[in-house]
Amino acid sequence: MHRRTFLGAAALGAAAPLMAKTSGPESQWQAAHDAQRRALISQADFMGTKTGVSGSQGVAVTTHPLATKAAIDAIKDGGNAVDGACAAALMQTVVEPHMTTITGVFSMLYFEKATGKTYYMNGSNNRPLQHKDFAVKDILGMMGNAQGVAIPGFWGGWQAVQERWGKLSRKRLMAPSIYYADQGFEVHPFLWGEIFAEMEHIGINPQGREIFMPGNAIVGQGEKLYQKRYADLLRRLAEEGNDYFYHGGFAEKFSRIVQQAGGDITPEDFARYEVMWQEPAKGKYRDYDVVASPPPDFGATNVTEVLQILSHADIGKLGPASESPETAYLMFKALDEVWAETLIANHTGKKVPWQQALDLELSAQRYEKVLKNPPRSTGDVLKLAGINSLEPGYAAAPPGSNHLTVTDAEGNVATVLHSCMALPWSNSLFIDGTSICGSGIHYSSGVPKPGERINARIVPMMLFKQGRPVMACGSPSVSLYENLIQNITNVLDCGMSIEESVNRPRFGGNWGTGGRLIEADMGEKMLQQLKAKPGVNLKEVNPRHWAHGSFEGIAFNGDTAFACGDPRRSALAMAV
Repeated sequence: MHRRTFLGAAALGAAAPLMAKTSGPESQWQAAHDAQRRALISQADFMGTKTGVSGSQGVAVTTHPLATKAAIDAIKDGGNAVDGACAAALMQTVVEPHMTTITGVFSMLYFEKATGKTYYMNGSNNRPLQHKDFAVKDILGMMGNAQGVAIPGFWGGWQAVQERWGKLSRKRLMAPSIYYADQGFEVHPFLWGEIFAEMEHIGINPQGREIFMPGNAIVGQGEKLYQKRYADLLRRLAEEGNDYFYHGGFAEKFSRIVQQAGGDITPEDFARYEVMWQEPAKGKYRDYDVVASPPPDFGATNVTEVLQILSHADIGKLGPASESPETAYLMFKALDEVWAETLIANHTGKKVPWQQALDLELSAQRYEKVLKNPPRSTGDVLKLAGINSLEPGYAAAPPGSNHLTVTDAEGNVATVLHSCMALPWSNSLFIDGTSICGSGIHYSSGVPKPGERINARIVPMMLFKQGRPVMACGSPSVSLYENLIQNITNVLDCGMSIEESVNRPRFGGNWGTGGRLIEADMGEKMLQQLKAKPGVNLKEVNPRHWAHGSFEGIAFNGDTAFACGDPRRSALAMAV
């Protein structure tokens, strides 16, 4: 088994690690001892080359070492992939509050080995019933006020999958999150940078100052961050769950805070919230069966559309996008074609059912179209969608989201997107020690009617061959489509390991109208050849750029699973 030696002899020595016991109910879970915790958090770094892991008893990959450990601990305690995913996701609301929050979303694609079935649970946000009308051009500005707040789906989604498939109790799965919210953890560089960038919004709220500015000074890198109010909220949810969140005091308090800030959410919005159990979208990529999140979580359906266009080219012969300008250019055009058609359809009310969008004959027609035409410009697409402009309205730090993937010894696989669905702390609103996110940013992907689910560009997906999973994956960030397309084709067409793939140079999405992002270490010859192609507008960025997301994928070869943390985020993969 090839495993990352991520702790080091100085932290653990040859003996078993010392552990700190938790207190309270179901405290068989044990927190990492100080030395082990610090060693783990030291792995929450960017830039450096990361090493993969493999195993047959359980593998997890998330964007924070303590979250990955929470998943692995759950599996070791007899839990399954869903238990691991739930433990890790809730932990990330504690250790990555700039990326995710319990007031955001939680959507899961789950493969159940015993039945051979794949399920999708949409735990995304609803638009408030009494939400005031707004112009599309004002969406970004709404992120700075309560009009950009939607009905949270995270907790409903989390509890739904835990109750349906989990083997461990709710209290056991929540124990790590409660402990680190209450007892604190060391701030890693990405979190500190986000706190610094967003201090203008965090610091005007008393709870924001309490958490991130104790003594009116920003908590420093390596110093402990405490979220004791949030720990109390989690303890209450461990006892009362949905009854408190959607039908009790939390719903009432949330609605009051948002209304006082000018928003439209009511307890009725909370009481009517339900998760959506859906049939996953299904397509083909060469001889692989693709299973993906369906609309309104439409992102993975889009990625499948792009893969089906690319299936008409021989990428294995052309070479990976990091080496072949022909492959990269074809990907640019296929990505732009699919995104343009989706955005136009969502904003004009002419949505195409996923079954029609994933028709194989249509993919052949699209392939011929993208061969003949240059990439579509962002400005032209916005106009066709009826969006003449998006007013800035808000000076943004990086947008926040998390993805994670977990598999267990039985062969079950869970891949999850959970997120604040917006720019972190954008509206300065807090409740019980956690931020109220501005998830209305996703109205820009198509405005839902009041009371309906948002359209979310998220990408939980799996690929199968002869009924067996070969990959389960997803990514956060503005470049999530580009992330998945490059990594999937690197592994399936070009024979790379995930470890090699995630450490390669990458291109990203269109950064507004400033050009498609591309990492500068792609190579001067490659960059010049791409820039010479019709319709290409590139914006060079540093290697391992955060906007290119984090590939939270697991590949399978028989009963062995393989994963590697992406160096573009603070990710870490671990195996049992």
